[in-house]
Amino acid sequence: MSDSEDMTEFASIVERIERGEVPIKNIERELICPICKELFTHPLILPCQHSVCHKCIRELLMLNHEDSFDAGSECSLPGSPRSRVPSPSMERLDRLVRSATVRRSFGSRGSISSPGWRRGSVTPRVTTIPCPGCQHDIDLGERGISMLFRNFTLENIVERYRQAARAAIAIMCNICKPPLQQEATKSCMDCKASFCNECFKLHHPWGTPKAQHEYVGPTTNFRPKVLMCPEHEMEKVNMYCEVCRRPVCHLCKLGGSHANHKVTSMSSAYKILKEKLAKSIHYLISKEDQVRTQITDLELLVNQTEENGQLAERQANEHFERLFETLQERKSEMLKSIEQSRNRRMDQLKAQMEEYQGMLENSGLVGYAQEVLKETDQSCFVQTAKQLHIRIQKATESLRTFHPASDPCFDEFVLDTSREESLLKEMCFGGVPDPPLIDLSNSRVYNEALICWRLPEDHQPTDHHMLEYRRLGGPSKSPSQEDSEDSGAWRATDKVYGPSTVVCDLDPDSLYSFRVRSCRNSMFSPHSPEVTFHTPPAPAFGFLFSDKCGFSTDRLILNKRRDTVESVASMAFLLAAERVQTGSYIGLDYIIGDTGISQGRHYWAFKVEPYSYMIKVGVASDSKLLEWFHNPRDTSSPRYDHDSGHDSGSEDTCYELSQPFTLLTLGMGKLFIPKTSSSSTASTANATSGDPGNRVLPLPQRLGVCLDYDACRVFFFDADTMRCLYERQVDCSGTMYPAFGLMGSGKVQLEEFTTAKRLTF
Repeated sequence: MSDSEDMTEFASIVERIERGEVPIKNIERELICPICKELFTHPLILPCQHSVCHKCIRELLMLNHEDSFDAGSECSLPGSPRSRVPSPSMERLDRLVRSATVRRSFGSRGSISSPGWRRGSVTPRVTTIPCPGCQHDIDLGERGISMLFRNFTLENIVERYRQAARAAIAIMCNICKPPLQQEATKSCMDCKASFCNECFKLHHPWGTPKAQHEYVGPTTNFRPKVLMCPEHEMEKVNMYCEVCRRPVCHLCKLGGSHANHKVTSMSSAYKILKEKLAKSIHYLISKEDQVRTQITDLELLVNQTEENGQLAERQANEHFERLFETLQERKSEMLKSIEQSRNRRMDQLKAQMEEYQGMLENSGLVGYAQEVLKETDQSCFVQTAKQLHIRIQKATESLRTFHPASDPCFDEFVLDTSREESLLKEMCFGGVPDPPLIDLSNSRVYNEALICWRLPEDHQPTDHHMLEYRRLGGPSKSPSQEDSEDSGAWRATDKVYGPSTVVCDLDPDSLYSFRVRSCRNSMFSPHSPEVTFHTPPAPAFGFLFSDKCGFSTDRLILNKRRDTVESVASMAFLLAAERVQTGSYIGLDYIIGDTGISQGRHYWAFKVEPYSYMIKVGVASDSKLLEWFHNPRDTSSPRYDHDSGHDSGSEDTCYELSQPFTLLTLGMGKLFIPKTSSSSTASTANATSGDPGNRVLPLPQRLGVCLDYDACRVFFFDADTMRCLYERQVDCSGTMYPAFGLMGSGKVQLEEFTTAKRLTF
């Protein structure tokens, strides 16, 4: 086909589309809502470009978040340009945030405040729902579905489809009253009503503004003449954002959420997108023969799938029948063996019982012997008595050494089928996938668990995975809670299509077991080996390192994410190294979290590199931090704090008073427990020991800190085993901050769950 012929056909297709001549009766599957499975009603366009009925997305929100709020709005009217939902209260927002899917918040943060160096407040994510079309998570933002456009083009197509489907059903005039109601001949787009000829003339008289109204053929689908911006309600959309792929107004571009995005004029976007769509349609139409051939191939594959499936089903049924027959044969043989052994033993015992009954007076052997004694003829007596005496002696001997003729125990017939049961449970088809393995190094468990797994090498692609978990132990609960959660029973997550998932709402200070299995072609793999995790005693506290308060840019390096800090020699120190004859550190370089704690229980975890020279970790109040950061460096360290005794430089120093800070010393792969007296409020067996060696522990791979603000106590944990290493009373009179002090080379990296909450926004 020549280029001119191709362009002519292309133009013809465009004209047919514009005139509405393209057949519409076969496109019903494109007009069905993926949620209600019915024709779209006031569809909304999601950010992923899929459409959903307005009422369906409202129901999906209420279902996902277990929260109902009044979503009534003008969008329910046919003429509304978009859907609007009143913004829920902050309490409802909190519930919505807690119910988000994968990128959800990790635990409550209590009351969070900051002094003069406080960061700007963080706006919580309102709601995240899975798109019913592509299953991707859709963030609706603060205003929820009020930010979504109505898909008027789709509404028009649905309306034309309905009219084609009910061609015999006329649209009636909205003005006439039954029983004289007439069939409509026009529909006014301004009045949003349908009229017969007489009513239209009556309500649109010549010489009045209504005479200028726009009218079309009879329809029930009315839409606004101009599409308005959801973010700026009084502005018309006149541009198209190429980044977000949605219409925007000029205010969105000037200072709104699309300020730095690339936009084009609406006419240009209309021309480009219409041309692309028409070309795509032209390509599909030109390949109609190929499509029909592929449909024929697919129909053949459907028939083959049906036949092969039935064959596989018959073969599997035959295998199971043979197994049943084998089991039945073995069952009969083994039960027969038990029956034969039982009969033989019972015969032996009955015979012995009869023999012993003969030893009774006037019965059996004794009675016979008594009758023989009555014999007076000596020769006859001797002839009979000799054999009788031997029998009497045997009976007497058996009486003295009684032994049952048979053992009533059937221990040798106890059947152990555990191995066979295990084999039967693992019995599977040849195409069953191998089980995955849970990745302990990347899995993290807080009040919510991030569980990761690895697939075997050379594995075939899987359809999805299923993670199961159960609570093994923890704090006692009320009977109603135990019954509702079915404690100890396995609970499964939804289908997971990646190598990890998040399990929410875990109980604090509890032991949980996890396992996972893969599915391919509706066949599940065996479960992975179970792994156990211990949840922390409090929800995860989210923060990043602060680059404002007291942060030393000369000696500390903070990465862009602000979740890792490293202590290095400054350039000034290196340049002056030739004049340095003796090395001496005179203080610590401190860095704190960017968020403070003023109530509740909070937990965070981090990793200290084993090569670190010396690092102090713990908590400190805002007043103590201001004192450290504003005093000269030679007195800013707790080493010189005359009223503390914390790590004062003397290994024998102990302290009794509750201080507004508590810091634990780490260094060179070791953890040092501060020394306390037996009457101190600190709690650790090694802390009260007089031997310094007992107060030195190997440095855990991950260290956890839990601050109970209300109880004025701080706890230090091995984050992998949740074993409490040290706890102490702390003065929580002000706002408390996570504090870290570095001396010499060293590196601290915050746990992913600790930073996830802040990095999400």
